[in-house]
Amino acid sequence: MATNIAANMAQSHFGEVPVMASNQDKENTSASDMLACCWMGKNKLEMKRVAKPEITDDEDVLLRITASTVCGSDLHLYHGEIMQLKADEILGHECAGIVEKVGRNVTAVKPGDRVVAAFNVACGKCQFCLKKQYTACDCTNNSSVMEKLYGHRTGGVMGYSHFVGGFSGTQAEYCRVLYGNTNLLKIPSGLSDEKALYLSDIIPTSYHAVWEAGVKEGEVVGVWGVGPIGLNVVQWLRNVFKASRIIVIDNVPQRLQLAKERWDAEVINFDEHTDVAARVNELVPNGLDRSIDCAGFRYAKSLVHKIERAVGLETDTSEIINEMVRSTKKFGTMALIADYAAYTNHLLIGGIMEKGLRLIGCGQAPIQRHWNECLRHIVEDRFDPTIILTHRFRLEDAVEVYKMFDHKQSGIMKVFLETRFSAPAAPGTPSLASVNDV
Repeated sequence: MATNIAANMAQSHFGEVPVMASNQDKENTSASDMLACCWMGKNKLEMKRVAKPEITDDEDVLLRITASTVCGSDLHLYHGEIMQLKADEILGHECAGIVEKVGRNVTAVKPGDRVVAAFNVACGKCQFCLKKQYTACDCTNNSSVMEKLYGHRTGGVMGYSHFVGGFSGTQAEYCRVLYGNTNLLKIPSGLSDEKALYLSDIIPTSYHAVWEAGVKEGEVVGVWGVGPIGLNVVQWLRNVFKASRIIVIDNVPQRLQLAKERWDAEVINFDEHTDVAARVNELVPNGLDRSIDCAGFRYAKSLVHKIERAVGLETDTSEIINEMVRSTKKFGTMALIADYAAYTNHLLIGGIMEKGLRLIGCGQAPIQRHWNECLRHIVEDRFDPTIILTHRFRLEDAVEVYKMFDHKQSGIMKVFLETRFSAPAAPGTPSLASVNDV
């Protein structure tokens, strides 16, 4: 929390970078209220009645949310690991819903349309958006702290702290989507919310990881971390990119079993094989063609990294990247789609250089670039988003869902949060449950 306090003080000192996008602090609100999941401090969330957002800028769209979720990356917020968090920020960055109102310059959607919203906030007009690098948008993130730390600002993200713009999130009954002509995708009639919802993030994000890694048909690919992103990566690798072998690394038996049974992945449980690279090299003596990190900075294994993270000597562990360095073939490629925040120690940089490895930061995925392609694969039954959908809860239960997700309880992988505006559960998907009964 000290880092967060310091970051907020730094932002006050440097001042906001001027942008046209109005964040949660500046958006218009109505006299009516809504239910929302709000960050109140480290490991502290609250369901609160808050003011309902209203159209603020001319390209805004107001959505009645019919589907939301909790993402693994939301746990970084829950634990206070992302800078520039402020009390009462509305969390969540994935949703589907029904258009209620539109600003006067919105032409892509109209009231009554069913849509899915991008997790990122892109203006659609800057140099990066015009190159389809939407998460690099120059015009939506006012964080001077990010600019000082990284040299440049990335685009804004909904419900993910003032480090990425401070926009209100989607774990609520309503949300305001900025630049609706760019950041909304119409849902085809006949496609359920359960299949459409995850186009807001994890479906195109996982596709982007494989795309950025440059995977070619017939290659051998390693995937570190088989949470929702990792399992979707495995599905893309098997069904669309046609990898010849897929090696997955995790320590959650149910997830490893799913990857093995559904997509014929070869599994490594790092609780059983503590030297992951040695095990990979037993299975693939020449090394992996491509390695994709879907796990991220939170999962320190060694005592050294746990201590260094605890006392602030590093923010991110380098252990997974080092395993990838040792496991990837010479002149192979390593791609990071997992979240990393700032600094790490003990990075095996010599191995990266001497083996000629390509280390690619995939960035926050510019999902609008891949939306239509991903949607086509869903409609044509080459990709099924609901395979990893394990639970359905009410929005009112979001705080307890965070705790379940954090402790990986009850086999939880991906959840569907329904609101009072949701349709009944689609056939073949989980029925509504109480958090007290699972």
